[in-house]
Amino acid sequence: MTLPNDQEAAPLHGGPIADPQADAQLKDDIRLLGRILGDTVRDQEGAAVFDLVENIRQTSVRFHRNEDKDARRELEAILDGMSTAETVRIVRAFSYFSHLANIAEDQNNIRRMRAQRADAASANGTLAHAVARAQEAGIDAKMLGKFFSQALVSPVLTAHPTEVRRKSTIDREMEIAALLDRRERMQLTPEENEALDEALRRAVVTLWQTNLLRRSKLTVLDEVTNGLAFYDYTFLREVPRLHGRLEDALSEQGGPEALPAFLRMGSWIGGDRDGNPFVTADVMQGTVMLQARRAFSFYLDELHALGAELSMAAHLSEVSDELRALAERSPDPSPHRAGEPYRLAISGIYARMAATAHALKLPNRRAAVGDAPPYGSATEFRADLDVLDRSLHADNSRVIARGRLRSLRSAVDCFGFHLASLDIRQNSAVHERTVAELIDAAMPGKSYLSLDEDARIALLAAELKNARPLSSLFVKYSEETLGELALFRMAAEVHNKFGAAAIPQCIISMCKGVSDMLEVAVLLKEVGLVDSSGRSGINIVPLFETIEDLQASGKIMDRLFALHDYRKLVDSRGGVQEVMLGYSDSNKDGGFVTSGWELYKAEIKLVDVFERHHIRLRLFHGRGGSVGRGGGPSHDAILAQPGGAVDGQIRITEQGEIIFSKYSNAEVGRNNLEILAAATLEASLLAPKHSAPRSEYLEAMEEISELAFKAYRGLVYETDGFVDYFWESTVINEISTLNIGSRPASRKKTRAIEDLRAIPWVFSWAQCRLMLPGWYGFGSAIKAWLDRHPDKGMAFLQEMHREWPFFRTLLSNMDMVLAKSSIAIASRYAELVADEVLREKIFGRIRAEWHLTIETLLDVMEQDGLLQGNPLLERSIRNRFPYLDPLNHVQVELLQKHRAEGEGGDEQVLRGIQITINGISAGLRNSG
Repeated sequence: MTLPNDQEAAPLHGGPIADPQADAQLKDDIRLLGRILGDTVRDQEGAAVFDLVENIRQTSVRFHRNEDKDARRELEAILDGMSTAETVRIVRAFSYFSHLANIAEDQNNIRRMRAQRADAASANGTLAHAVARAQEAGIDAKMLGKFFSQALVSPVLTAHPTEVRRKSTIDREMEIAALLDRRERMQLTPEENEALDEALRRAVVTLWQTNLLRRSKLTVLDEVTNGLAFYDYTFLREVPRLHGRLEDALSEQGGPEALPAFLRMGSWIGGDRDGNPFVTADVMQGTVMLQARRAFSFYLDELHALGAELSMAAHLSEVSDELRALAERSPDPSPHRAGEPYRLAISGIYARMAATAHALKLPNRRAAVGDAPPYGSATEFRADLDVLDRSLHADNSRVIARGRLRSLRSAVDCFGFHLASLDIRQNSAVHERTVAELIDAAMPGKSYLSLDEDARIALLAAELKNARPLSSLFVKYSEETLGELALFRMAAEVHNKFGAAAIPQCIISMCKGVSDMLEVAVLLKEVGLVDSSGRSGINIVPLFETIEDLQASGKIMDRLFALHDYRKLVDSRGGVQEVMLGYSDSNKDGGFVTSGWELYKAEIKLVDVFERHHIRLRLFHGRGGSVGRGGGPSHDAILAQPGGAVDGQIRITEQGEIIFSKYSNAEVGRNNLEILAAATLEASLLAPKHSAPRSEYLEAMEEISELAFKAYRGLVYETDGFVDYFWESTVINEISTLNIGSRPASRKKTRAIEDLRAIPWVFSWAQCRLMLPGWYGFGSAIKAWLDRHPDKGMAFLQEMHREWPFFRTLLSNMDMVLAKSSIAIASRYAELVADEVLREKIFGRIRAEWHLTIETLLDVMEQDGLLQGNPLLERSIRNRFPYLDPLNHVQVELLQKHRAEGEGGDEQVLRGIQITINGISAGLRNSG
């Protein structure tokens, strides 16, 4: 399996104009991997299967061009003539090619990234470029140091199920990537080249013989373990390295030599309880312990290595008094280290860390040299490391201090004893029921649920000032209430054990009013995380998700801040209030255009409210991987925020397959972390403070959004039979059979779109190549707007696109989504709908809107074709179709068989469908 001679591939997430040499290397890598895969298929499955793969690919290419009907009939005949066993083999071949092509493209990304790094100051998205821009604007290194001392950039890993691969296949893919990298970077002898080629073949054959899919469902702690792998791949070493590079850049310009840790990792895995009954207090405790175990393992290994490195003898180096005192406290009895004060000091630090791990019930595979008292906090551990650092600096050994010791000190700042800040999240309706049960038991006859919003606010505010608890040991509460109280009690226990940074946020999903916030404050008071004096040990964070809630967000926060008792809680948290914005549910609720616009408007309102109340706003962006769930280039997305929305602090979710693509490779991971930090700096200090260049843009966007909303809602929520069309024409039922996460696909046991989670909603449309959540409604909205405003016309919209980053980013993301869509492929899925009248009514509307949206998008962007401004991405997508399209065709055939057989049908058919889902997801890359 190889690309034809006239085809090239390129990184799927785009970048600068192609470098011919890099393109040639990419082509070589893809051909090499394709050839090895082809040999593997031939060896493992036989020449007949290999020939069949090539025949299907070539016929699929013909079909893709202009919906060729002859090719379609020929393709259907080939697919109909295959046995189920043959079909599964074919699907595996095409799926694996997508995975191998991804590896080659990622390696090419790294190649281009290195080339750009040669002149980092001019490379967009680097800290060097952002710092240079800031200095050009008159912001010196000292001012930048002050900015970063108060900054927070936090990527938050979530377990949202859009990563369809097993860790076993991911490990094999990483092995192949490492071999490709070694092949390029090292000058190998002929024998070494031969050995490397054999190692590649061995890895591909092993990959072929490894199950693509999980045989059993993941538990929450499985998800935690998978997420922790990325700390080994990237975070534990690259986060400190990024801090160090920034410190060096600022200190060279007269800024501070040291910065506090502004880049801190977050996680939802093991704390996100919304709709996931498997996240219990015990699971959350297990999560915190697994995280701490990873942190301590890293620290102890680094101390062991540091002790081996710092072999300096006392008579050959100057040692500070405090270092000598630290060495004297060491329990190390070895005479060999008697004259080596640094090693003695480190063995003593190691002994204290080992004792701390023991006290926290964490394992340690390497015994300490003797007994020592445990550390009370990570701050105490860091203080001992600082003693080493100061002594080395005093001895003019700064170069030694800047090595492993510097990285370890920075890691302790960034990760503490808890590794990552774990958020706890629950739906507001659950909090409401829990508080109602507590109040009704404590105040018979009160009937909390029957109270209106004003009465609830008054009652809850009074409870916040009341020192006595609501709950009682003598009342028998429901299982739900007991579960919620147990979770909050566990959060308090974690605070006592690991510090407040271990669980700093409590997030309220579907927050719809002030009472939703106060209910959580009351529950936190029950466990001591809020006290009656107005002190809070945790941030209470509203998550505004639906269009209606986004529109109300400013008023809700304004009223909340006016409450004296809540304002005291905010002040106790340093005058910072976090607000989370949900991209996924707002998109499902109102469509891509309206979701983006209402999010933007909500930020403008929130900035105004927070400024009036003199409270610092920190926005938490709940973005998914796909454009339909807020995905797209992070740098552009951050810079497209309205003025004042990024005030030096930002948190962003990283979800599903995006986590692997961004953070499985250390070099790529550091680059992505740097992009977040650079964009935060630029958006905070260099972006204009006004929300749009001209008020006319805001007015036009408001009208376009209303028109797009009407078109989207008209199709999805107001068309009879649409629910049936969705469930029949997509793989939504079959996605639920994949063991890709611990969370159910729907919040309730219904088929309603309202109850469906946003992830399977978007994922299903991606699989059938319609990508509907990423564009529907735009074409008809623009057409209607032009009909209403002939005086302004297309020239005005084109100017909006050129001048307004928000509008430009919105359209750029739509451009990418539409390039990945295929109306020809989608037409095959439409035929799965049994009712022909319903099929034509709905698919006819979708097809017309698809054509209209592409036409209007190209006009507004002044392009002749999709992705004209991103030729690398355009070529990559185009060249994937010959390998991606057959998976769609086979998926349709298998869906027809599976649904015709009903329950108890051929298990191999369902297995084939699941593998096609895996392959299509790999080919599209950001589909969930």
